[in-house]
Amino acid sequence: MANINRERRAEIGREKRARTRGQLIAAAKALFSKRRWDSVTIDEVVQEAGVAKGTFYSHFIDLDELATAVADELIDTFDDLIQPERLSMSDPLLRIAFGCDAFFEQSLSDRSWASLATRMAASHHVIGQTVRVRLSRDLRDALENARQPELTLDLGVEVVFGIILQVAAAIGEGRLDDGDRPDAVRCTLAAIGVGRRDAASIVARLARVRSPFRSTS
Repeated sequence: MANINRERRAEIGREKRARTRGQLIAAAKALFSKRRWDSVTIDEVVQEAGVAKGTFYSHFIDLDELATAVADELIDTFDDLIQPERLSMSDPLLRIAFGCDAFFEQSLSDRSWASLATRMAASHHVIGQTVRVRLSRDLRDALENARQPELTLDLGVEVVFGIILQVAAAIGEGRLDDGDRPDAVRCTLAAIGVGRRDAASIVARLARVRSPFRSTS
């Protein structure tokens, strides 16, 4: 009897599970792009994914958990997109401003994306961990010469991330538009101790920066 490579069998099982999970997330993204996520049913998701309904429950507890996974992927995928250009900037405050502005612009270009991402992020701390880690690095560099030393790194991350979510949510609801972006970035910088003149200078520099997703417009 041939020896069975248990490690390889386990690896195949993990790969298959990851593919199935990916199918469910992709199916949900396709459906969410057409209408509000909370109007989509599990039956529709499994039909779109081409899997059995029982398979859904081996990966997600309910539709809310699936929507959370979709939102997390949307946020991380977008942050990966802007990361190369952000890293090309030597000023950590400009990197922070750029990240904020990019998320606001993406929210304006796809309000349903903003609504899903911000609603899930607001209720699930696990979402946006990659963004938080990258923001933490930039903020750590910025706080080394901060005029507001009482602002801790953890508090600063929560402040910036919280403002991003609130502004993006308002954009998703149609309460803010493109004209509010510069002020939103300035307010974010002010919240971490950047003076009015310095914040205005950073926003002016930001206006001259072209991101990959803007350069083709």
